[in-house]
Amino acid sequence: MSQRPPTPSSVAPLSFVEKVGYGVGDMASNLYMGIINVYLLYYYVDVWGIDPASAAFMFLITKVIDAVSDPVMGLIADRTRTKMGRYRPYLLWVAVPCALFGYMLFSGPEYSESGKLIFAYLSYSLVMLAYTAINVPYSALLAVISPSEAERTKATQYRFIFASLGTILVGASTKPLVQWLGGGDEMSGFRLTMALFAGLSVLLFWFTFFSTKERVQPPATEASGSVREDLRDLVSNISWVVLALSGILVVVGLVSRISSATFYTKYCMGLGDETVLWWMDSTSLLVTSGFVGQLIGALLSPTLLERFDKRALMIIANLLAASSMCASYLIPVDQFGLTLAFYTVGIFAFGVIITLLFAMYTDCAEYGEWVTGKNNAGLTVSASMFSLKAGSAFGSAIPLAILSWFSFDKALPQQPQEAIEGIQLMFNVVPALFFGLAGVLMLGYKIDRALLAQIERELAERRLSQEG
Repeated sequence: MSQRPPTPSSVAPLSFVEKVGYGVGDMASNLYMGIINVYLLYYYVDVWGIDPASAAFMFLITKVIDAVSDPVMGLIADRTRTKMGRYRPYLLWVAVPCALFGYMLFSGPEYSESGKLIFAYLSYSLVMLAYTAINVPYSALLAVISPSEAERTKATQYRFIFASLGTILVGASTKPLVQWLGGGDEMSGFRLTMALFAGLSVLLFWFTFFSTKERVQPPATEASGSVREDLRDLVSNISWVVLALSGILVVVGLVSRISSATFYTKYCMGLGDETVLWWMDSTSLLVTSGFVGQLIGALLSPTLLERFDKRALMIIANLLAASSMCASYLIPVDQFGLTLAFYTVGIFAFGVIITLLFAMYTDCAEYGEWVTGKNNAGLTVSASMFSLKAGSAFGSAIPLAILSWFSFDKALPQQPQEAIEGIQLMFNVVPALFFGLAGVLMLGYKIDRALLAQIERELAERRLSQEG
């Protein structure tokens, strides 16, 4: 009697510990990437004193390094062969360097203006390289943690639940920690807060390493192929191309929104450091509420997927985010409660989007293996990570460019009206535009539920025949 191939329903489910273990890896990333996305723009311009236009150019030019490092890291990870697996070892090896470079980014040495800019180029580039070296393998691990699309979606949900918890922690505690640890000195406060979060991130990355497994092993007959072949296979995957471009637009919108929040509350709404709820000031409360919304979005994603296909849900969530930001633009600046509500709705929608995004990246990786016979999950995810980091860079550069264009000057006791209008645009209209475009672009995504079921079934048959 012939042995039947395993089906998705017969694959052993991931344990609770492993799902948590995988999830806290993204919490580790967000403990310092959250500070970078939310506060680095403010730190550079308002605390350390870098010219906004120069900082904007720095964010863009450093993407040249990422354009090379991300796919290279993916190719390296795909070709790594150790007893610990292909992707897990990097969580052990790179956690400490990643934390050290994160601390370096906020160390704030007292250099001249040109010296500060050079240090910013160096420290930001090192942080992004280290982030690539640990986060590309971490993200690719999702593709091999289980052969079941359903189990990978559950792991993705845990990932973004813990990612949201990390960003909530950052949003709720960064400014209070900066004030407490720095004793009123913001420079020292940011440095010590970053040290605290970076140290915790090391422990969390190591927990992910020890609690997860790589179940989908490369076939013994799999050929590595040339780099050119692998890249050609990737760009011929139309659904991946659509998803990567959409990912760039989404992250541009998100980072534009959250990195502008401190400027919006301070200069447009006239709110200071006064405590408004528990230990939080207005900015901390706004950012934290948004990240709570992101957590709820991640939690609700599986329920929403029972009613909607992934592509349809991505389109709906992007349009919801864009609509909430357009509505926020129409709210008077003295209405903090309404601003808080619409801000939270927008980041809630992002919680759904980002949960789906990485589950769909691994779907694209499986589609690529189904078509080509090669499992290049590392390359698929690394190129995807480049799209997200490119989005983060543009999302930081665009608000900085707007500040410069609209004559923002931190030395002025009161900003001119045109600077206020520029901040309103960069907080509301710019992110709405990018989320809306991302939603429209997702119409070109082609992998649906029926195709995924066929892919899983046929890949299971192939793997069983190779084992036999």
